[in-house]
Amino acid sequence: MKKIIMSAGALLLSAACFFNVAQADETAIRQALVKLMPTVVIDSIKPSEIKGLYEVMVGVNIYYVSDNGKYLLSGKLIDTETTADLTKDKLNAARKLAISKLGQAKMIVFKSKISKFTVTIFTDIDCGYCRKLHSEIDQYLAEGITIQYLFFPRAGVGSESYNKAVSVWCSEDRNAALTKAKKDQSLPTKTCDNPIDEHMQLVSDFGLNGTPTIVSENGEVYPGYLPAKQLFATLSQEKVTK
Repeated sequence: MKKIIMSAGALLLSAACFFNVAQADETAIRQALVKLMPTVVIDSIKPSEIKGLYEVMVGVNIYYVSDNGKYLLSGKLIDTETTADLTKDKLNAARKLAISKLGQAKMIVFKSKISKFTVTIFTDIDCGYCRKLHSEIDQYLAEGITIQYLFFPRAGVGSESYNKAVSVWCSEDRNAALTKAKKDQSLPTKTCDNPIDEHMQLVSDFGLNGTPTIVSENGEVYPGYLPAKQLFATLSQEKVTK
């Protein structure tokens, strides 16, 4: 009995030491990151698959930081035996959550009557391939792909493309206004409370640099234009491999 009590005590002491070490590591990492990036908002810190390296979640970005906070890595963590990208699924989940938090009420949605997939597309009204994609909107809907549009005016806040996006959002019929704008038809200039800046914040958070950019329901990113049938095949394959 005495041995059992001593063993239990040793286990408790070991657990307490581990907790204290982990807590010390987290404190060191937080202090180092705040010093490096004063405005950083850290969502989580937890041990990575590599001993002595911690995974730090900042919004939809993942950093790997040494337990003393001295070294920071940004990139993919690959399992060389399985070739699995250990970072990818976590980033996809973060994008999925960010889009979900934004909500459809802050998007322009073209819903398929036979919806099988939903994609979120970052679009620029004046982008040529964005216009090509939207000109084929009926093909996507016929394939069962619902499209949620977010604005990414690449010329930036206050640009002509940005102001067009605001005017579209402030129109009585946003879907019709977007289609009209994509055809390079003029719209009445309007202003109102709008989520365009929130869209652009996601662009920054996701590290996007081109339009159109398609994001699947799983958070997978597909840069550039994909024809309806090719997109359907891609999403179907993604579903199979998940």
